[in-house]
Amino acid sequence: MKITVEKPKPNQEEEVIIRCRNLNECITEIICSLKEEECRLTAYSDRDIVKLSPDKIYYFEAVDNKVFACCEKQVYEVKLKLYEIEESLFNRDFIRISKSVIVNLNMIKSVSPMFNGRFEAKLKNEEKIIISRQYVPALKKVLGI
Repeated sequence: MKITVEKPKPNQEEEVIIRCRNLNECITEIICSLKEEECRLTAYSDRDIVKLSPDKIYYFEAVDNKVFACCEKQVYEVKLKLYEIEESLFNRDFIRISKSVIVNLNMIKSVSPMFNGRFEAKLKNEEKIIISRQYVPALKKVLGI
């Protein structure tokens, strides 16, 4: 495998080009690593500013015109709108489950039906969140149920 690193011209954007005959596991890991770094979100907690990796986030929730990233035990404020987060995490394992919540599919432990066509998702940290009936069909499709 040949690796070439070039310094971009002052007015050029940084760019990574991968040429491969077959997409093998090694190259897939490199791509994931690059995407992971690109997708880190800036979040705020009290006086701290942190960079969050999307795979550590259980869900995002909008409350009173603020958006919060809920992790296993911590909650951080994110200065993005919910639709901006949804767009930036497109093609990752996040899906909108209500007007105010986007969940990380990898953090869902189980899903169970409730009344009025809604579902309840139990997360790996034992927290429960409601899936609005409007978003249930998309979730079923993604989960293959």
